[in-house]
Amino acid sequence: MRRLGLRALAVAASFSAFVTTAFLTCAVAPAAATAATTVQAGAPVPLTGPQLAASWTGPLSTRGRYIVDATGNRFKLKAGNWSGAQGTWEGSGDANDPANNQAGQVSHNIPLGLDRAPLTEILTGFHQLGLNAIRLPFADALVHDTSTVPDAAVAANPQLRGLTPLQVYDAVVAALTGDGFAVVLNNHTTGYRFCCGLDGNERWNSGQTTQQWEDDWLFMVNRYKGDKRVVGADLRNEVRRDTWDDPNWGWYDGHDEYAAFEEAGNRILQADPDLLVVMEGINWYGIPSALFSHGRPMLTPVATLSNTLIQSNKLVYSAHFYAYTGPANTGAGSGAGATGDPRYEDFTPDQLAQVVDQEALFVTRSGQHFTAPVWVSEFGAAGRGSTDAKEQAWFDAFTDILVKNDTDFAVWPLVGWSDANGTPQDSWAMLSYGSTGRQQGVEDGGDWRAPDWNKLVGAPTYTGQVAPVTRWNMLDLDHADYDVSARMLARSDWSSGNRKGDCPDGQRLAGLGRGDSRGLCTDSGEPTTGGTAWTTVTDERYVTEGDWASGYNKLQCPDNTFAVGYSVNGNAMAALLCAPAGRSLPTAGHDTWFDHGDNRPAGAGSTGSDWAPGSYKGQCADGEYVAGVAYTWKWLQYGVPDALLCRPLS
Repeated sequence: MRRLGLRALAVAASFSAFVTTAFLTCAVAPAAATAATTVQAGAPVPLTGPQLAASWTGPLSTRGRYIVDATGNRFKLKAGNWSGAQGTWEGSGDANDPANNQAGQVSHNIPLGLDRAPLTEILTGFHQLGLNAIRLPFADALVHDTSTVPDAAVAANPQLRGLTPLQVYDAVVAALTGDGFAVVLNNHTTGYRFCCGLDGNERWNSGQTTQQWEDDWLFMVNRYKGDKRVVGADLRNEVRRDTWDDPNWGWYDGHDEYAAFEEAGNRILQADPDLLVVMEGINWYGIPSALFSHGRPMLTPVATLSNTLIQSNKLVYSAHFYAYTGPANTGAGSGAGATGDPRYEDFTPDQLAQVVDQEALFVTRSGQHFTAPVWVSEFGAAGRGSTDAKEQAWFDAFTDILVKNDTDFAVWPLVGWSDANGTPQDSWAMLSYGSTGRQQGVEDGGDWRAPDWNKLVGAPTYTGQVAPVTRWNMLDLDHADYDVSARMLARSDWSSGNRKGDCPDGQRLAGLGRGDSRGLCTDSGEPTTGGTAWTTVTDERYVTEGDWASGYNKLQCPDNTFAVGYSVNGNAMAALLCAPAGRSLPTAGHDTWFDHGDNRPAGAGSTGSDWAPGSYKGQCADGEYVAGVAYTWKWLQYGVPDALLCRPLS
């Protein structure tokens, strides 16, 4: 959500566990794209509702860095944010007084503009902008709100009179999907308050428990489950510091976004396996002062701690960029929340491209444990009437970056009001509506953004079929169980008393870290499982083809099975989980030792990234499977893994 002068952040202890280098020196390679099958270019050609509906088939999933539709064709999110159902009240005074609402616009907690233009006309405007998807924010309060919206709030849509805000939201979703748009539900806020800083909406569990937040999500997921053009669950908007505490990524406490988002994502996929799960990185942590650690890490922590869902082809990461914020700048113009750190608009185009890559677009690099699509689900700038030259230069440079990287995007916001003189009340809106319903859009002359917008929506882009790709996913047993196999989640505890992790169904174990309980999974070679007799191995009874690690304890899978999970006690090996193969597997193999350093095959998957930072890593080749693990309690080695038994898949 665009900030209108970030409120001062209160003083408290801060953390910097995962940001250890300056943002401009982060050594993450640029995003890599695969070769396109076809290319389209030129000015955008608006599609009618039937044309858009015929152009793609839900549900959506992912292949590497791309989102694809049900036929395997690339579906690039060319989206906008239709705001309002998250609330526009700014936190003081009468919520119905325009003076107390964002840009003087009272949304009555429903998507903006329904008082001024019929739904069909608003959607026609979206088509004219060249959009194919809508990010539709909502507040948790919407789920529980039993009040009815005032008639005046839906004056141009009398069919919506007498409805609750949630029922109006239902009608908007149905209209959008019926007109061919993909809809991504976005949990923007807890209560109906706009915006940002210390507004009670800082984290998913601000003003509510994590359990309540997840339950609200399941309510929404089940409500729209039958509509396959409702394609995604965008878990939470702009997670940031509250008065006393920072969010974190991987501490497994009550403020851990990484763990909370993964748990919620898996619960959502268990309820509706067809949805994309969209995870935005941390938008702000720390105290905005040169004396304290602070910053906007976004997706930077994903480089060494990525998420794995029970369906690994459903994860999309997202990030937000605005000119007046920065890698360590809150966006505040003055006061206790302001810092002297550079804003994104202060960077040269080359510097900006580097920053955007290291904070977000590196995730699109192929063949890594973190590889996923990145959706820039908010960006924007003040348009008609604005004379801010720095912001305009930033918008031009930023849209160039989106074009060059063929990045999925969603502009903020789509709909706003205009006053009696036709002047937009929120000049950031792409479409503004007067009280009589007159629409004024970015293409209607006088809006400097039009050339950049047309460049963006009409740019050459990867299109057509996207080939299936090998997946690499990490397991994180550092603090807790990491069960991401739907099959095993439905069964009893397979290694009681130990921390355990298992690969997503269809993947196998490919590597282990030494001493930090991390693991790497893959579907390289697509090994199939046969039968249901999965085996938990806790001793050496299956070491039958010779002692491949003399003097070491060994956990070895039975012949014709491969490791799909493991458990630890402390960081010591406790058990292997072995799945039967659908065919005979070779029993000849070799050991891969990693007790004195990394031992990962050159050119193998995910070797260009670190999935177990600070620990030695052992990894089998892409065409091999892990058949066993060796470890010892001698020489103060404490039972951590020292070697893998790697065998060929064929």
